[in-house]
Amino acid sequence: MTIPHRLRAVSREPLPEVHVPRLRAAAAVFTTMSALAATSLVTGPSVAESFDAASCALKRTEAHHSEGLDTWNAAYPRPVRALDAVMIFLSFPDSVPLTTPAELTADHFPATSHFFERASYGKFALRPHPLPRWIRMPRPSTAYAIQRDWNAAHRAAFLRDALTVADAEVDFSRYDIVYFVADPDAPGVDSDATKVVNLDTPMRADGTDIRRVVTVFEKHPPDRLVLAHETGHVFDLPDLYHRPMDGKGDWDTHVGDWDLMGSQFGLAPDLFGWHKWKLGWLEPRQVVCAQGQHGSGPTRLTLEPLGAGPGIPVPAGAAGATSAFGLGRGTKLAVVRTGPDSALAFEARGPVGNDAAVCRQGVLVYRVRSTAESGGGPVEVIDAHPRGEACWEESVYAPLADAPVALGESFTVPGERVRVEVEGRTASGAWTVKITVA
Repeated sequence: MTIPHRLRAVSREPLPEVHVPRLRAAAAVFTTMSALAATSLVTGPSVAESFDAASCALKRTEAHHSEGLDTWNAAYPRPVRALDAVMIFLSFPDSVPLTTPAELTADHFPATSHFFERASYGKFALRPHPLPRWIRMPRPSTAYAIQRDWNAAHRAAFLRDALTVADAEVDFSRYDIVYFVADPDAPGVDSDATKVVNLDTPMRADGTDIRRVVTVFEKHPPDRLVLAHETGHVFDLPDLYHRPMDGKGDWDTHVGDWDLMGSQFGLAPDLFGWHKWKLGWLEPRQVVCAQGQHGSGPTRLTLEPLGAGPGIPVPAGAAGATSAFGLGRGTKLAVVRTGPDSALAFEARGPVGNDAAVCRQGVLVYRVRSTAESGGGPVEVIDAHPRGEACWEESVYAPLADAPVALGESFTVPGERVRVEVEGRTASGAWTVKITVA
């Protein structure tokens, strides 16, 4: 879901993934279907291959998009290889498109693919396959009543018609991801309605099951990184924003700028190291479990900047050079287990890769809960400078923009007997850190 920038003149409120009622069979190309509410789990096979987790890995629970990572949910494609995505452009009888499919494709690609290439250290490639022409829907855009809080019957009608008209043009068996992109200038299209639809009874077309669809109703040009955020849900990543009960107030109090799944407008939108571990982009050796049993002494380690990968320049460390190359295969994440379903995570964030515009650099500390639902605070950044804020003109949530523990600082996590000290920088730009668990 899209996240508002609190200083934008026109902001957008994020939405959880949607519930769709069962559709009546109206075409032979699909079966009846229904979708999950934001707080439910996809039915069917839930545990597939064993995930090579260390002792500090949280177990995956029945929470929707659980942050547990001991196993991978086979209902979702795991982005550890190249995945193919089809982009289907839908026009309507009540509007003549003012843009071309090529222009709308350029709104999202190659930017979305580049984001994931950097985030995954080259381990994942998102390959778009846009159709070169518009496919016309059978009814006017206004007939579907497209809006942010979409009526279930209207949403079901849109999906049914979109699949029916597209099936004549698309071999769905060739693709891992489906994007339905609506004409942004059609009178019935609401740009706040972009979201992922999860299906507990998959659609069936060309002999393949379609378990989820990304419905894109963006303006031209679209919001920043909106497709990357929605695609994250396709990979079982949760919404990390906080949704106020009355719909008012700050949405970014949980993670601020620090992860794309919190805010696509963030200054440092790279995915958390925890998410990279979950998705298979970090090797087990790149994660250190700093359990710190009594009397065992502190854990000292060197953390590479999270965004550093082979060939990606890193700002100077102790050597004073303008940049350094060659990082990317060392330790990225330290974890302290704090309970059966909770852990503290430590990672170095700086102006590298997807985080090039970061406000403050240092060691970021955050809490992970595997039983929290998507949108229910599964990750919370812990502010090492609770009395300050930074970059208030650009940050989505200035109080967390200065959250990292900076060079030469120490920080004790509130409510935990865990202390982190940032002792220095290496010549290559990595961070030397000491974690003590009392």
